[in-house]
Amino acid sequence: MAKKILITGGAGFIGSNYACRRILNGDDVTIFDNLSRNGARENLKWVSSKIQGKSFEFNEGDVRNLGKLKDAVQGMDVIVHLAAQVAVTSSVTDPQFDFSVNAAGTFNVLEAARLCGEKPLIVYASTNKVYGEIKDIVVVEEEMRYSFEGFHAGVCENQLLDFHSPYGCSKGCGDQYVRDYSRIYDIPTVVFRQSCIYGKRQFGIEDQGWVAWFVIAAVLGKPITIYGDGKQVRDLLFIDDLMNAYDMAIDRKEDAKGLIFNIGGGIENSVSVWREFGPILEKIHGKEIPISFQEWRPGDQKIYISDISKIRDDFGWSPKISVEKGLSVLYKWVAENKELFV
Repeated sequence: MAKKILITGGAGFIGSNYACRRILNGDDVTIFDNLSRNGARENLKWVSSKIQGKSFEFNEGDVRNLGKLKDAVQGMDVIVHLAAQVAVTSSVTDPQFDFSVNAAGTFNVLEAARLCGEKPLIVYASTNKVYGEIKDIVVVEEEMRYSFEGFHAGVCENQLLDFHSPYGCSKGCGDQYVRDYSRIYDIPTVVFRQSCIYGKRQFGIEDQGWVAWFVIAAVLGKPITIYGDGKQVRDLLFIDDLMNAYDMAIDRKEDAKGLIFNIGGGIENSVSVWREFGPILEKIHGKEIPISFQEWRPGDQKIYISDISKIRDDFGWSPKISVEKGLSVLYKWVAENKELFV
């Protein structure tokens, strides 16, 4: 049955992809976005061009404005909350802005949902940064990557929270508020602690969206800087696999409500950010890519891999798109749309 869905940050990378999917699914979608991010206007145009005669509503607004949100949530079945300040480095430079968007903005979304009295499902995009540096697990340095000693499946949802960096604090604050509004106010919520999401429509920059940024820089011949030693490990998840998880949460609301899931590519889709990722990208690019190295950045984990067994065991979800395949799709999109990045 068609649903009324509000997507905050709906003109962003994940939001525009998901809006397009749900519009084509026949849902009544409202995109709520302040259009402050690079590429947001292009993403809106792209959604309009892809929805095959269907329509959506665009509501230009900011999650820091509770009044605007209260109007926007009226009559909604689902709120997919993606609006955020997304860069750790930016949070260090301007922690007040980071808090106002991520912590206070998420609180506003929850309050708007509570005050409307209709208890819409809230799907919240959290982050693996809520776990901080994970100092209680021994990290081993290998030739090409870091690894967890005796912890081969990755980090599970029971890992202690240790917010590190203003970004980790603000997203973690939102994470816990979303969880508690389900317990205290019986508002159905699902928290996805997302690892490295990548794919088409991602306007990555050096400070955020490193997979897309490396691809964009390679295609355009821009310099790439590796912060740290390039052995730090992340698990990568292609956008289509993430959207499948969002669909699952919506379709199985009664089973998923109140739950928290780590969601990423898992151990099978984990790579070190240059020692292993670099050769894959260079193979697709067809030639060597020059890089330089700088010191580590605050809050940068040496290794993070999502243990995705909970969502796999409970809901049958697992990634379908490998790093090599997903990266080829992203590279092709960037190469065919170079004018968007100039």
